[in-house]
Amino acid sequence: MKGFAFKTSLLSLSLLSCLGEVTDLHAATTAHSVWVGSALQQEVRGTVRNENGEGMAGVTVLVAGTTVGTSTDENGSYRINVPVGKSQLVFTLLGYTSQTLTVTGGTLDVQLTALRNELEELVIVGYGSSTKKDLTGAVNTVSSKDFNGGLVGSPEQLINGKTAGVQVMSNSGSPSAGSTIRIRGGASLSASNDPLIVLDGVPLETGGISGNSGNFLSLINPNDIESMTVLKDASATAIYGSRASNGVLLITTKKGKGDALRLSFSSIVSMQQAMGVADMMSRDEFADLINSRGTAAQKSLLGESSTDWLEEVFQSAMGTDNNLSLQGKIAKALPFRASVGYYDQQGTLRTDRSERMTGSLVLNPTFFDQHLAVNLNLKGARNNNRFANTDAIWSAIAFNPTQPIYSGVDAYGGYYESLDNAGLPATGANLNPLGLLRQERHRSNVNRGIGNLDVDYKFHFLPELKAHVTLGYDYAKGDGFNHIPASAANNFTIGGAYDTYAQTLKNKLFTGYLNYNKALPEIKSTIEVTAGHDYQYWSATRPPIVYYNDAAEVRSTAIGSDERHTLISWYGRLNYNYDSRYLLTATIRKDGTSRFSPENRWGTFPSLALAWRLSEESFLKGVSFLDDLKLRASYGVTGQQEGIGNYEYLPVYNLGTEYAQYRFGDQYHLVYRPSVYNRDLRWETTKAFNYGMDFSLWQGRVSGAVEYYTRKTHDLLANVPVAAGTNFDQNATINVGNVESRGLEFQLNTVPVQTENLRWEVNVNATNQDIKVTNIALVQDASSVGTYVGPSVSGRGIQILTTGYQPYMFYVYKQMYDEAGKPLEGVYADLNEDGAIDEGDLYRYQSPAAKWLFGFNTQVTYKKWSAATTLRANVGNYVFNNTKMNLSAWETVQYVDAALNNLHRDYLNTGFQTRQYYSDYYVENASFLRMENITLGYNFGKVWKISNLRAGAVVQNVFVISKYSGIDPEVPSGFDSSFYPRSRTFSLSLNMDF
Repeated sequence: MKGFAFKTSLLSLSLLSCLGEVTDLHAATTAHSVWVGSALQQEVRGTVRNENGEGMAGVTVLVAGTTVGTSTDENGSYRINVPVGKSQLVFTLLGYTSQTLTVTGGTLDVQLTALRNELEELVIVGYGSSTKKDLTGAVNTVSSKDFNGGLVGSPEQLINGKTAGVQVMSNSGSPSAGSTIRIRGGASLSASNDPLIVLDGVPLETGGISGNSGNFLSLINPNDIESMTVLKDASATAIYGSRASNGVLLITTKKGKGDALRLSFSSIVSMQQAMGVADMMSRDEFADLINSRGTAAQKSLLGESSTDWLEEVFQSAMGTDNNLSLQGKIAKALPFRASVGYYDQQGTLRTDRSERMTGSLVLNPTFFDQHLAVNLNLKGARNNNRFANTDAIWSAIAFNPTQPIYSGVDAYGGYYESLDNAGLPATGANLNPLGLLRQERHRSNVNRGIGNLDVDYKFHFLPELKAHVTLGYDYAKGDGFNHIPASAANNFTIGGAYDTYAQTLKNKLFTGYLNYNKALPEIKSTIEVTAGHDYQYWSATRPPIVYYNDAAEVRSTAIGSDERHTLISWYGRLNYNYDSRYLLTATIRKDGTSRFSPENRWGTFPSLALAWRLSEESFLKGVSFLDDLKLRASYGVTGQQEGIGNYEYLPVYNLGTEYAQYRFGDQYHLVYRPSVYNRDLRWETTKAFNYGMDFSLWQGRVSGAVEYYTRKTHDLLANVPVAAGTNFDQNATINVGNVESRGLEFQLNTVPVQTENLRWEVNVNATNQDIKVTNIALVQDASSVGTYVGPSVSGRGIQILTTGYQPYMFYVYKQMYDEAGKPLEGVYADLNEDGAIDEGDLYRYQSPAAKWLFGFNTQVTYKKWSAATTLRANVGNYVFNNTKMNLSAWETVQYVDAALNNLHRDYLNTGFQTRQYYSDYYVENASFLRMENITLGYNFGKVWKISNLRAGAVVQNVFVISKYSGIDPEVPSGFDSSFYPRSRTFSLSLNMDF
């Protein structure tokens, strides 16, 4: 790896204190070297190589006991003048064991070995890096060797289950679906809870783009990623200020390594199967029920066919991911890495598909004797999607299983439909599931390019000082169309549909900072100061849209949009290290956003962290099995301005469409409509404390961390009801309410067995989270039950926000049961004991948020074989089974005269005649244990002209153990309603290096 080069710098002395044990050796001179005396100094030359015999650039060479130093050039060569009376040279490079060698001639060649101690590993943090042992904040890094294996379509899935406090949940089984990422559960309610994602120093905009609204992050090729670092506490995140309330995810991509050119190829081929479907009645069960309980009219709607609609709409899906990369040095001078990738994945729901093509180029040369480092990183991606109509899932669940797929006539594409007396698709009837899929073509194309240029310069006259500049640009353009022919039952009344859309996103970044790092050996101290400025600009534009039917007749129009916002920041950080025992980090950031009015525009976000390395104290230094023991404490303030509009503090007027004109005399005029606004909008702020302990035992065989945090969010940005006549809408975004949360995290990494041929690693993490709303109203009203939120059930949100309670609890009736445990229809507990069952008896019951999150990872390597698995568990999370509620009552068997609907098998247990919309019977314990993946691999080594050949097999989403009766206990918002099931994936992989 590249190091930092210094000519004459006391900083090199501090590097010695944090690079592990310094080896004192006598180096042999070459056979013809001769030591020539001088009254002032002597010249020594040599080459520094790694364990592979390759020259190492950027190695610091320092005359012991002085500030005289130099660094090796790109070939590993150095030349230094040794003052009289000095005879030892110190060789240091971050990530390698330092060596102190005694000079016995004019030539001194050295070999450095890579550090095996994880405490010396470099960890990427905001605007810089640090060794693991010198961290003062809650930071976790997952490197590429520990990523989840198999077919991975989006980067966040690489770290699922790998680190405490981080939850990654795929939003559905579609290949174009994204994931919900939560670090410590998020800190907000109505505003965004997504973490800030920083790609190679460029903060990315949250959300998606037209044509890929659910999974914008998937346009980054997971195969190009070197590591992912999670910043969790306020000390680690406050340097990012207003965007860091929900944590920060730093993504570092791969760069060129080594002198020799190396070509690598990897390929994965997979097959997926939908994992579980709704438990509906079979054809015979349904027919028997209708024949025994149905009316004559209902019996007449039974057909002669036997159709498993869920079997028809789902399929075994194929996928592949192929990557080719070339890295090394051009003309032994220009390090580079170039890669291309192709990913193609069908969905298990027919007609669903996602395709991605990516390319990247990284150039990272150095100049002026390692004083100037340049890193140019270019990435491009094209994403082609075909979206399936997911309404087909609900139709397949509920459609009459006694009817055929095809009608035998040409009408409505030949698909069987429930028709009214006029021969038209019956209003309110479910449409043919296969017809919904095959008679709709919804396609999109998204192009994205991300580029950044990093320039890092160490001043020749003051090598302790460096200047860093980053220029970044993220451009994306998406467009698509959705075509439904006039012959399809869907949209039949309007003659089909042909809708188009487009959007362009731009993200521009300038970052510039100075970093001063000074070692003060006389007082056993190192001080590092960073000060910088950021400017970031975002824009999102959409052209006006015209919606047509299949005959090219205009159905409606939509106006275009041009959204922009800017963030300007100033920040500083101080790191102080005394004797590698006492550590201090202080940061401050001042952000100004265009989303707030000038009087509320600027926010200040400070943090302070302290750490005490007890293992460096004299009373513990004699403990042979103790590598490191560190206590940490931090406090910080972070901000929030995501998840709201760009102009909500301004009185904005939008031009109406031609279908909403005002008549004045004999003429019609377009009108301007006012939008809701609030000039008093200001920063949502989160104040957090974190207390942690890091430990490492038996030369890293056992290591881990324990964290406890508390967090209070003030001035929540929330969309809440406002008094009538006070604004232009019944709801407005205002600062209202507070939320408190606390949590406990535990991470344990172990190597129980390590021999020459066998290595077994076991890693465990656990997270406990608790959150409570402490205020959610502008004016306190004792009679108010709270604010209904969440998915709608029978006209209102099934969840509620109430002061003093966990957010998003289900607001339901307490179901009563008979002696046999059968739920009694319409019978609920009279909780307020007023003798009547009404809204006063609703109560807050459980939450979708898990109380405990667990992760378990293990890997075994035996000679050339390797095996690994990852398991996750959620405990204490609950799900409202809306599919069961909506389809397990007799009234749901028929909504319209022309059609019957299948029933959920739970009807056989309850016998409900009408739906029990708000019964807690449908709020189910969804705790689960999921095996994310299991892998088996074999390394063939060198085969013919292939320098390294590896083959493997992976199964993903192997099993789920849960009491939940639905298809999957892990669903967005804790609401299961015709959920697109996740897949079990079987993959074969091949990796080759040349």
